[in-house]
Amino acid sequence: MHLPSNARRFPIGAENISDATVHFRVWAPRRARVQIALSDPGMPAQAPFVTDLQSEGNGYFSGHAEPVRAGMHYGFRLDGGDRRYADPASRFQPQGPDGPSQIVDPSQFKWHDQAWKGLTPLGQVLYEMHIGTFTQEGTYAAAMNQLPELARIGITTLQLMPLADFPNQFGWGYDGVSMFAPTRLYGQPDDLRRLIDRAHELNLGVILDVVYNHFGNVDNYLWEFSHDYNTHRYHNEWAAALNFDGENSGPVREFFIANARYWIDEFHFDGFRFDATHTIHDASEEHILAAISRTAREAAPNKSLYLIAEDLHQDVGKIRSHDHGGYGMDAILNDDFHHTARVRVTGHNSGYYSDYEGTIDELTSSLKRGFLYQGQLSLHAQKPRGTPTFGEPATVFVHFLQNHDQVANSGFGHRLHQLTSPGRYRAITALWLLAPQTPLFLQGQEFGSSSPFVFFADYSGSLAEAVQAGRLSDLSVFPELATPEAQAAVPDPTDPTVFESCKLILQERELHRSIYALHIDLLKLRREDAVFSSQRMDRIDAATLSEDCCVARFFGEAGDDRLLLINFGPDFHYWPAPQPLLAPPEHRSWSLLWSSERPQYGGSGAAPVESDQGWHIPGESTTVLKGAVRVSDT
Repeated sequence: MHLPSNARRFPIGAENISDATVHFRVWAPRRARVQIALSDPGMPAQAPFVTDLQSEGNGYFSGHAEPVRAGMHYGFRLDGGDRRYADPASRFQPQGPDGPSQIVDPSQFKWHDQAWKGLTPLGQVLYEMHIGTFTQEGTYAAAMNQLPELARIGITTLQLMPLADFPNQFGWGYDGVSMFAPTRLYGQPDDLRRLIDRAHELNLGVILDVVYNHFGNVDNYLWEFSHDYNTHRYHNEWAAALNFDGENSGPVREFFIANARYWIDEFHFDGFRFDATHTIHDASEEHILAAISRTAREAAPNKSLYLIAEDLHQDVGKIRSHDHGGYGMDAILNDDFHHTARVRVTGHNSGYYSDYEGTIDELTSSLKRGFLYQGQLSLHAQKPRGTPTFGEPATVFVHFLQNHDQVANSGFGHRLHQLTSPGRYRAITALWLLAPQTPLFLQGQEFGSSSPFVFFADYSGSLAEAVQAGRLSDLSVFPELATPEAQAAVPDPTDPTVFESCKLILQERELHRSIYALHIDLLKLRREDAVFSSQRMDRIDAATLSEDCCVARFFGEAGDDRLLLINFGPDFHYWPAPQPLLAPPEHRSWSLLWSSERPQYGGSGAAPVESDQGWHIPGESTTVLKGAVRVSDT
C-alpha cells in the first residue's frame, strides 16, 4: 500500500492506518534502498520481519506493513545493511536514540480537555520546569502530582524544558536527537499526555521549550539518511546550523513544521518557547519560524496558542504579526530586565553584565519600555543590540529574576536569594511580580530552593572532558570565574551527583514558609488587584528619589492609582517632597496596601511611610500604597 503524503496526518514517521496496519515514510535521499525491520519486544528471539519501502523518486521512501500493532519495535535498514537505524520521526525510543523505535498509536489515549480553550497573553505567570529535577523521582507522573499546588499559588502556565530524547541518563535536553520522541527518562508518552490533561483540568497551560536551531551530535543518525539537514553557510556556536533555505531544504523545513504540529496535535501542548531564535538562519520568503508559528496555530483551531521567543538580539520582529512582516509570536524574553536587576541586588557587573549598572533609572526604564537596548551599542558585544519597542504592550515582554541559563551561569548554580540580602531580594521580587510584564519563575524559586541549578550532561571519556572544558571556557567570560581556584570548584557537569544535587526538595515549601508566602501573596495581589492585573505599561510613570530609591506610579481608573516605593539602600527620609508622583489622587489619600517588610515575609514590620515630617521609606523594601477616599470627603 502506497499512500500519498497528503493522505497521512504527518508527512513522515509511522502512522497507524488500521488496527493491524502501519504506514511508514522517511526522507533518505542518500540511499537507493530502504527497508523497514520490525520486531516484537515480547518475542526477543524472533528474527525481525523485513520488507522494502518504495522509492517515491523525490528522496522519500514509503510503504506499509501488516500485521503490526502499537508497541512493536522497528527501524530502517539502509542500502541492504544489517544495522537498524531509528526513525528520524520516531514517536518513542524506549532504549534511547541508539535503540529501536517503537510504534505508538496516539488515538488510544482518551483526553478530557475538550473544554480547554488555551492561553492568551494577558494574565500569564510562567513556570520553567525540568521534569528530571522538579521532583526527586524525576518523572512525568511525579510532576503531575504537584500540579494542584502550582495552580493554588497562582502559576498559570508550565514551560517544560526540552523533551526530545537524548542519549544517556541525564541532561538539560538542548541536545536532543529524536525530535518527535518525548524522552524515555521521564516515562511513557502517555504519561506526558496525562500530565498535560491534568494541567488543563486545573486551568494550567503547558508550553514546550523546543530547539529548532541545531541537533545534538551524539547518537544522531540523521546523516545516514541525508547530509542536507545542516548547512555551513551560517555560523552556530553549538553545532552545524540547520538548512532552512539551501539546496534540498524543503524536506528539512517540512520536518520541523511537522514537529511543531505534532506536539500540538498529539500532546495538546498550548504553545512553545523557541530556543535561541537568533541562531535560526533563513533567507526564504517566509522565515521558518513564521511558517512554524502559522502552522502551529492552524493545528489548534479551537484554542489559542502562546508562543515565546528567546532572542539574544532582542528583535521585536519575532513578536510582530505575519501581516506586518513578523513571525507571529506572542512574547519575547527580556534579558535586559534580568541583567539590570541582578546587578542592582548583587553589585556585580562583569562579563555580559557589563552593559548594565543596575541603576534605579535602568529598572524603571525596563518597567516602562521593556528592552533597555533598542539599537544602542553594546559594550560587551561591541555592536548595536536590540530593536525599538514603541507601541508594544507589556504582555509581549517576559521578565524573570531566574531561569535555567542565568542561574547556571553563576558557575555554582546559586539562586538569586543566595547572592543578595533578604530585604533586597524581597524588594526586587515585588517590583518583578507587580510589574505589568509577564513573569517567569524557575522551578523552586517560589520557595527559595536551596537546590542549585547547574549545567549537567551525561557523557564519559574524552567527550566528558570536552564538555567540562567547554563549560569552563563559557564561564571564563566572568573574570571571577576564570581564576584557577574558581575553575577547580565549578561542578563537573558529567558527574551524576551534580545532577542529583539539582533536584528540588519540595519539603522546603514548609521550611522556607516566609519566602513562599511572599511569592504567593504577590501573585494574589497581581491577579486580584484591578490596576496590577490590567498589565498596562503605558499607564506607568516613575521617578528617582535617590541613587537607591524610586517611586513608580500605576495609574488606574478614576484616580484608583497604586504607588510603589522601592528602596534598595538604607532607610531614606525624603523631605521636602517636591516629586509630583507622590501626590495622592484628587480627593484621596494614600493608604498602605502591601509591604515587603511584613513579619510573615521575614521583614521588620511595616510602619507608615508618610507623615507631617515627610516620607520615611524603609531600607531594602518595596511598599505599595493605594489611593483611598478621604474620610472628610465621604
